[in-house]
Amino acid sequence: MRTPTLAAPAVLLRTAPGHPPNLSGDFARDRGPVTAHLESVVRIVEAMPPRTERTAAEQRDAAALHDEASSLRRRFLAAYAERIYAELTDGLTRSPRLEELTGLAAAHFPGLVPTRAQLAAESRHTQRNKEGWEIAVGIFLQAVLNAPTAGNHLLRSMLRPTARARAALLDYQLTGHADLGIATVTREDGIAQLELCNAEFLNAEDDAAVEALETGTDLVLLDPASHVGVLRGAPQSHPAYAGRRVFSAGINLTHLYHGDISLLGFLLRREAGYIAKFVRGLCLDDTAGDGWWPDADKPWVAAVDAFAIGGGMQILPTMDRVVAADDSWFSLPAMEEGLVPGVANMRLLHLTGSRLTRRLIFWGRKLRATDPEASLFVDETVPADAMDGAVRAAAGHLDHPAVGANRRMLNLVEEPLELFRRYLAQYAYEQARQLHSPGLITTLENTWINRNRGGADAGASGGEKR
Repeated sequence: MRTPTLAAPAVLLRTAPGHPPNLSGDFARDRGPVTAHLESVVRIVEAMPPRTERTAAEQRDAAALHDEASSLRRRFLAAYAERIYAELTDGLTRSPRLEELTGLAAAHFPGLVPTRAQLAAESRHTQRNKEGWEIAVGIFLQAVLNAPTAGNHLLRSMLRPTARARAALLDYQLTGHADLGIATVTREDGIAQLELCNAEFLNAEDDAAVEALETGTDLVLLDPASHVGVLRGAPQSHPAYAGRRVFSAGINLTHLYHGDISLLGFLLRREAGYIAKFVRGLCLDDTAGDGWWPDADKPWVAAVDAFAIGGGMQILPTMDRVVAADDSWFSLPAMEEGLVPGVANMRLLHLTGSRLTRRLIFWGRKLRATDPEASLFVDETVPADAMDGAVRAAAGHLDHPAVGANRRMLNLVEEPLELFRRYLAQYAYEQARQLHSPGLITTLENTWINRNRGGADAGASGGEKR
């Protein structure tokens, strides 16, 4: 049954405040008309029937309104991103993370980005039924990250330790162990092993996993007694891999289908949070500016058991040593998932070159640990029953005073902050669009969900149905 609306779309469209305002070049003068127009467009869209109940004409009206608002957001942000960010951070004296920054933007500039309440309401829908408000978030963060001063400050803010890690640090230092629910950290002889423990979904990642992994990464980097980090998947209870360790099944596609994967809490936090901390470490002081350097970084070893799919494979280029079981395999099914594979497009180019990167991303090339091409991102391949010893030996080798300085110099050349910032800016926008694209919905419904009904290897492609 059709949901009643406040007014018919034709009537609602006539309440819009005419054409979008032109920008004068004066921030104070433009701010009011722009936010008033954006607020009006948002109200009209919200008063329309839900997406799945709209007529063809209403779908066209809604698309036109979204396009109009996106265009105005782009123009306003292109002119004033640095000014807006300075206001939201009190002149760069505060360091909000992505979600807090977006909430501040919604409060200071109504209509520019969705409010927390709008995002929370949107999260209750399946991916097909979402309005797509996250695209406005992508436009906002694209502009902020493209602005050098604002973008560098935001990336630095994302490299700060999380509040949860700071609260758990003392206990971890005393006991050498932290149980983070979906992840654990255990320190032994200076080696800290961070394990993902999402056994229900073969160590696929979702918003909760990203939060736990970032907290665990922070604990390793903050703890003076943890000299080297090891990233590994915990043993599984899934019938196909019972008792075996699994590195990662990538993004949890079941959760994505149900609308439980967010742009801010998963796709962007993952890249600017714990994975960026693998590369650059933590920022602990309050120094602002473009020339900052991390305050706490450590070498990392990846221990790949069984497989590293999608997001799991994306992590490997950030590691200082990759040890893989000889029966393990790798794939980057970006085309099948309908998403951009994080920063892998940039990082794999350094490791594998253009042709293999395209084969991995566009054609879903699957590599086994023993394939010659796998040696471009795997350093050592050993029998599965020899993994524990090989991982310990690799971590012990990296526990050396000269490693820190050398890895910082390598990262300076291999992944300059400027390059990373510009990549992440475009990624924020492209991924937001992909997340709400018809192609992704079709992919989820026609490929992945049907495959999950098949059983056997369903979990290895992002988890079982819930």
